[in-house]
Amino acid sequence: LWRFGYSARLLKTNHFRTAASNTSFPAVWMLLAQYSSRIPGLFVVVKKTNFFTMPETVEDKAHVELYSPHPEVRGMTLLNREAFKRTVVVPVLKVKKEIVNTLLKSLKHTVLQRPGLKRVVEDPEDEDSRLVILDPHKIPEFSLGESEQEVLKQLNVRPEVSKYNLELTYENFKSEEILRAVLPEGQEVTSGFSRVGHIAHLNLREHQLPYRHLIGQVIIDKNPGITCVVNKTNIIDSTYRNFQMEVLAGESKLVTKVKENNIAYELDFSKVYWNPRLSTEHGRITELLKPGDVLFDVFAGIGPFAIPAAKKKCRVFANDLNPDSYNWLLHNCKLNKVDSKIKAFNMDGRDFLLGPVREELSKELPLLKEEQKTTFHIVMNLPALAIEFLDVFRHLLVGEPCSTAGLPTVHCYGFSKHDDPAKDIQERAEASLGTSLDGRCSTYLVRNVAPNKEMLCISFQIPADVLYKRPCP
Repeated sequence: LWRFGYSARLLKTNHFRTAASNTSFPAVWMLLAQYSSRIPGLFVVVKKTNFFTMPETVEDKAHVELYSPHPEVRGMTLLNREAFKRTVVVPVLKVKKEIVNTLLKSLKHTVLQRPGLKRVVEDPEDEDSRLVILDPHKIPEFSLGESEQEVLKQLNVRPEVSKYNLELTYENFKSEEILRAVLPEGQEVTSGFSRVGHIAHLNLREHQLPYRHLIGQVIIDKNPGITCVVNKTNIIDSTYRNFQMEVLAGESKLVTKVKENNIAYELDFSKVYWNPRLSTEHGRITELLKPGDVLFDVFAGIGPFAIPAAKKKCRVFANDLNPDSYNWLLHNCKLNKVDSKIKAFNMDGRDFLLGPVREELSKELPLLKEEQKTTFHIVMNLPALAIEFLDVFRHLLVGEPCSTAGLPTVHCYGFSKHDDPAKDIQERAEASLGTSLDGRCSTYLVRNVAPNKEMLCISFQIPADVLYKRPCP
């Protein structure tokens, strides 16, 4: 109520004070919710007696039936859509067909609002009339409230509510409602997934596995454009960051197209790593770059950091150990017409840092002048291992830094299960670098990966005394 600014008006309304003092909180709340949304900025005063016609809870039988499939589907493992059929009794108003649209607008908060269900049906007894279906838990005991009766009076419609047998089918239920009805009571229901092009990617729990093929088919049925559903069968622990998967439903076509931050990518989801939840992070790092900057992407995958950077007119060196990722990186560079701006490598991350990265920094940094604005960024997005690679920067270069402003900035990702994940990531990075980063780094929470497991990014300029090995006098 405070959110909608009703507090002052309500407290001044004698009807509200009197009725509220004689009515349970749920009934008062439901009345306010029902009426306050009808006329913005105005609280409709209703006679005291009307408060007593409201049900104590919305979880009545009609409500449960309207949003629940037939109870006999419990335990189903092979999808049988016919078994979801059921008939429920709902309230209807008989209305002349020429005023149906006017009535729908006037009673829009009382009329049934359910995706996939018709609000208006033919009247079998009168071809000039229509039956307007009302929401059964807005019309308790099939009795209209005073405000509804007033609307009908103005439209010259008889305020008589009839009963109508409404048939519900599989198509009328949402995926979560279907799965909640099928899986054992009290068990966690999975209706969320990661979408990668036409592929839905699930991480099913142990208790959901007997229902996995049904779950896959329901997701295809309820999500237009999804034609393949896969379940990850083990954690990402391979050298190439891909994982074993099982196709649960649909076509076994795992080469797909995705679009992220207005850039198109193509990939084989079974052979390379792609996580749509990292879209915001890819964009965040890209925003830090300026035209003319240099980006070294140590674990580049198929290019979600490298390609946007190249499009921003940065010079990019991108590397990935997985041969499939490397090939799709080359493919996506051509697809986005940045293949001339990206030098791609298929190497171990440590070898990439000790080879092409060291070579380029040794060549570029001595030429930098204080007034030059070029900055060097090193992205290390391999959260399970990247922090262990930071020791490579110890005395990576020989000599004296010409400009401290030109020292490369590292963006290194890691997982943490620590109570203070930012502190944990910083301490681990400091252990690898062999120096303190107090006051010289920032940590950014990327996302929650699992309960008590966070993914973070720590960013810092490599200290000169770490990066450079001074020559002996």
